[in-house]
Amino acid sequence: MKKITLIVFLHILTARAAIAQKQEIRLFTSDITNFWNAYDHITVTKDSARQYAYMDSLFLKKATPGLKALMQVREYTAKSYIDAINNYPMFWRSVRPNTLKADGFAKVIDQGIARFKKLYPELKPAKIYFTIGALRTGGTTLDSLVLIGAEVALGDKQTVTTEFPRSLSHLRTYFDSEPMKSMAFNNIHEYVHTQQKTTVANTLLGQSVLEGVAEFLAVQVSGQASPTPAVAYGKRNDVRIRQAFAAQLFNPFTGFWLYSNQENEFHVRDLGYYVGYAICEKYYEKAADKKQAIREMIRLDYNDEAALSRFVEQSGYFDESMQSIKKRFETSRPAVVAIGPFSNGSSQVAPSTTKLTVTFSEAMDEKSRNFDLGPLGEDNLMRVKKILGYAEDGRSLSFEVELKPDRHYQLLLGEGFRNKAGLSMRPYLIDFKTAAR
Repeated sequence: MKKITLIVFLHILTARAAIAQKQEIRLFTSDITNFWNAYDHITVTKDSARQYAYMDSLFLKKATPGLKALMQVREYTAKSYIDAINNYPMFWRSVRPNTLKADGFAKVIDQGIARFKKLYPELKPAKIYFTIGALRTGGTTLDSLVLIGAEVALGDKQTVTTEFPRSLSHLRTYFDSEPMKSMAFNNIHEYVHTQQKTTVANTLLGQSVLEGVAEFLAVQVSGQASPTPAVAYGKRNDVRIRQAFAAQLFNPFTGFWLYSNQENEFHVRDLGYYVGYAICEKYYEKAADKKQAIREMIRLDYNDEAALSRFVEQSGYFDESMQSIKKRFETSRPAVVAIGPFSNGSSQVAPSTTKLTVTFSEAMDEKSRNFDLGPLGEDNLMRVKKILGYAEDGRSLSFEVELKPDRHYQLLLGEGFRNKAGLSMRPYLIDFKTAAR
């Protein structure tokens, strides 16, 4: 009898262990509860000191690792939250009921992750945090953490945006796409990012493929079409988009193609998602071994130009070689054509010179620039005292300098200088020596 009882007991323990393993906690939502508790206290007082005290004690000090990570990635502060709460009361009231439904997504997300593991058996575990941000993201990642900004990710057509400034106008289109209905899809997209080598690439092409991999694999895992408006638009306008993208794909800046409300010829944001998605789709279609193709997408080093170029070229998405595209890009970049009042490389520059003018090959974007150290380092840096501004035609920039006699100076004009179309300038080193007296 004791033996039978022991066997039954062991069966119970095994069954409980199996259930516990099956119900592994992947989703954390306590930040949402804490936020609304803080919100209810903050909105009943006009005293800013008390508002900040409530935000700190009821929300920030109780932050999960997910909220801390989200604040780090999106540079949120207590002020970010207080300003958003005070400026958009109708928005918060409209989105509140949806955010409180976050726990209900646990099962469908778990099922999606299980399907992902079948396609990619090497899948590494990641924790998912549904938290509250200040309207800068619906989803992002940090290391092995999936970070969902529920105030954005769980919006819908009923979410009020009439209080928003122009910088948040894109959220109207996003909420109209009913992102709450695509929650499982969006979570897989972000989960893919936790498996990749990086979430930041150093070119427009690299960042677009990085996002495209996540979007394409979310489609494969979920079995549903991408809900991202740019993907649907891209499929209808592929030729125009491909041609425009090819002219900038080696650019170190993403411009209007990703994460931007910047006006563009297509009047659609985030078209880099589509280009990256289309490249992955072509690559996958050509692959004989589909699982291996998925491994290659996830493990690709998006900052390795040679590896990235091979991947894109093998997809056959562009009509010409990556080498040809790179060559055309380099020749199309703006450049410095002269400096004055002396020539670059001069060795007897008057130390009394106080103004330097740089002339470019074309009109430049006056808001974009960057200066950096030359090869000789900080000891030889020519310091810019004051930016005097661009000429009326935008093709020359003047700035004040302070020189000393018998010195070797350098200043690197970097890729932060861009033309009106957003193409980065070829770096240019100003290098000269001043006369002894």
